[in-house]
Amino acid sequence: MHANATLTAEGRRRLVARVLDQGRPQAHVAAESRLARATVRKWVTRFRAGGETALADRSSRPHRSPTRLDPAVVARVEALRRDRKLPPRLIVEELAADGIEVSAATVDRWLRRLGISRLRDLDVIGNSHRVVRRIVTERPGQLVHLDVKKIGAIPAGGGWRVHGRSSSQDRAARRERVGYRYWHSAIDAHTRLAFTESLLHEKVVTAAGFLRRATAFFAAHGITVERVLTDNGSCYRSQLFDADLPDGARHTFTRPHHPQTNGKVERYKTGPWARSSPTPDPGPQRPSAPTTSNAGSSTTTTTEPTPPPATSPRPPSPRPLSPTS
Repeated sequence: MHANATLTAEGRRRLVARVLDQGRPQAHVAAESRLARATVRKWVTRFRAGGETALADRSSRPHRSPTRLDPAVVARVEALRRDRKLPPRLIVEELAADGIEVSAATVDRWLRRLGISRLRDLDVIGNSHRVVRRIVTERPGQLVHLDVKKIGAIPAGGGWRVHGRSSSQDRAARRERVGYRYWHSAIDAHTRLAFTESLLHEKVVTAAGFLRRATAFFAAHGITVERVLTDNGSCYRSQLFDADLPDGARHTFTRPHHPQTNGKVERYKTGPWARSSPTPDPGPQRPSAPTTSNAGSSTTTTTEPTPPPATSPRPPSPRPLSPTS
């Protein structure tokens, strides 16, 4: 809004001056300014009551707020946050222990008003103070991480990355629509033994079938799966997937938007095999025996991917990985 607009502080002063100093009727001034008569009357009345200071904008804050949080409770919330760095949920529990009923949303709103809603707001150099909790297992099979990686399929003979954009191979690949491959992976948290297959989609039946084959793979290496950790993908939320869990095994999920909980398989998906250069399609092959590499006390085993149908080219074979953390 520019400085000379009709209803800025200066514009209101001019309205009042036309009525009081020049003695003009309020109706005429309202018509000339394209304002309602009530608006002109309001500002004239306020000027008569409080002078030019009354022409400033008033606060829209209500005169009374009966449900407003008590200042003592606000001080307690701030103290719990600054001294113990508690999140809203735990602050609510601390207040409930003292007989104070407050919702987590109210606590979070006050933390935002106080400027301490993020942990890094509590440190002068911006440290987050986040405590990294590592998943430590005591035996093989105690926890197996599962996830899927979507990778663009590579046409036979290579695509645009090898032959260049607008090449005949690139145009042929666009016409054929080679689509994607879905690399389903399972990795044991204790031994880092990994099992990977390249499948055509990530539907429930595919994920459930992969779980059965992964369980058999681990069993062949003397590992009994006790617990499976996945994200909240629809293929993992299905009852069909839970029906294929090994006997006695539990299925747990990561918190939404927290892929770091499933970090072992997330890092495994970004290994060298996921960035390997495209190679000519060798045609359909049977999965070969697993290749194993040892480093320190951990072992990582990667199998050849399950070949897709003969009508679709097969993506490059994975390479042995180094152990991931």
